[in-house]
Amino acid sequence: MKTILHLFLLVGSVYSFVPMARKETLHQLCAKKDSADLAPKPNLAVGTFVEFEEKQHRVHIGKIADVEHKSNGSARYTVEDSDGHRFNIADKAVHFSINPPNSPGPAKKLYNDFIEAQKASDDELQSKLDISSDILELAWEEALEYEETSGEHSNVTPEKLIELVHSHAASAIEKYQAWRLLQSDLAHVFFKDIKDHGRITSFKVKARKAVDIAKQAFCNSHLDSDLCLV
Repeated sequence: MKTILHLFLLVGSVYSFVPMARKETLHQLCAKKDSADLAPKPNLAVGTFVEFEEKQHRVHIGKIADVEHKSNGSARYTVEDSDGHRFNIADKAVHFSINPPNSPGPAKKLYNDFIEAQKASDDELQSKLDISSDILELAWEEALEYEETSGEHSNVTPEKLIELVHSHAASAIEKYQAWRLLQSDLAHVFFKDIKDHGRITSFKVKARKAVDIAKQAFCNSHLDSDLCLV
């Protein structure tokens, strides 16, 4: 309840009457891509932690052990998982990446946290992030209000979701957890996946009518969800 109250204090109700600091927060939450975002993404470096998909469509967490640069500018990676198994994958098979700390101790902890976060259920992700269905809906309403008021079509990122809800910069694991949560059935009621260079990086705010339809479909198969309780 404190978190929900805190979110209400953060977001308010009418965009045109909020202070400049809040407008800036909303602008960052729903920031449009600039020319730097549209530039080709660099290949990932050896040592990078990644979530990736192998040929059998199984998802793993691993570390990039080798990079093969292609003449067309793309790359293939040799990735080793926590069990020592190696996979040769294309760049498009990488779903999410994290740059590890330079120190071995923090890097090992981050890698183990990454593995645990990948195994987490949607309910566990909500609990870890302290983002209930109510808070997720409030975040959608706030982002939609910004679009309706500003006239700009924009996307929500995992980093800005954490910043809006909890008022702090997201850690690497929080970004990953929020990224996964925003792809859940619950989040898809309010947001649509947006890909950049083949990877899901941000989430489009759905229109009110689309949300009403999606909510009804969601509740038909998730009767016990808090979102569906009247």
